[in-house]
Amino acid sequence: MRNNKFTLPAEWHEQSAVQLTWPHSGTDWRPILKDVTRCYLDMAKAIAGRQQLIIVTPEPYEVQRLLRKTLSAANMRRIVLCEAPSNDTWARDHGFLTLISPEASSRLLDFKFNGWGKKFPSKFDNCICRRMARQGILTGRYENHLDFVLEGGSIESDGRGTIMTTSQCLLAPNRNQPLSQAQIEERLLKTLHAERILWLDHGNLAGDDTDGHIDTLARFCPDDTIAYVQCLDTSDEHYDELTRMEEQLKTFRTPDDNPYRLIPLPMAKAVFDEDGNRLPATYANFLVINGAVLMPTYGNPDTDLVAKEQLSKAFPQHEILGIDCLPLIIQHGSLHCCTMQFPRQVGSEK
Repeated sequence: MRNNKFTLPAEWHEQSAVQLTWPHSGTDWRPILKDVTRCYLDMAKAIAGRQQLIIVTPEPYEVQRLLRKTLSAANMRRIVLCEAPSNDTWARDHGFLTLISPEASSRLLDFKFNGWGKKFPSKFDNCICRRMARQGILTGRYENHLDFVLEGGSIESDGRGTIMTTSQCLLAPNRNQPLSQAQIEERLLKTLHAERILWLDHGNLAGDDTDGHIDTLARFCPDDTIAYVQCLDTSDEHYDELTRMEEQLKTFRTPDDNPYRLIPLPMAKAVFDEDGNRLPATYANFLVINGAVLMPTYGNPDTDLVAKEQLSKAFPQHEILGIDCLPLIIQHGSLHCCTMQFPRQVGSEK
């Protein structure tokens, strides 16, 4: 049984806010800052049209002026600015994980972010949660878990005690060695107040810096559903691994010992950088907000349309909205990677 009745809510739980950590010239976005800022403005407009938007930035006045040129007055009233330096913009991996309970105040869990296994600088990003807590932007009790490396993109929650993750990420170098898989599982179950963990052992995308985050591969959806990336092209470099992943997903069982309803998402058409390296375009990197699903698009109408149709099956009560994420994947991430949602229990708009 879950202890203290705390729960890591599913992403489709009613939300108060979403966090974006805004791009600036001091990040790796500098060469394409104009293009990526346009993408962030698209995300900001879609989010602030439905709920509160928290923007973390070292340049609050400049960002506010930019937003006022683009967003409506109604949208602007839903925006909260948090001034903080940042190394990068991947809020999914440096943002709070939130536990909720019907009997106690919510918990804001601050884990260590170390640049996906010390690949990239992260000292500023790793302080953002503490700055948000000091500024009182979210309600809830702050919990320090900075002795353990955990990125939000590496776990999925069904909101009912089940966590899904990948062994290749959580067991990757420079995360939590020398802890074993069993020790890591014990820590996750205790800290996240979960009942069980489903470990996905296959699946990885070319160009991925995260060592196989679950949010690039397979996602929990309502009613015991998992949406996942399917590769049908036998000549594609991902075919073998994603086929093995699909077969493993078929073996997963719900807490009631039933198979999950599986909804395949198309493999995005290959996108390459200027040096010919394949980029990790994936339709699994969608974000659920109140009343809508923000879906990444990659400039291919055929696969974009199929992905939208499939996500409509997974979220029939939500509007599916496409956001052009071609600029984002240049830095090896996509829409979900840029965002972190917060349940209604911890926001100023409840």
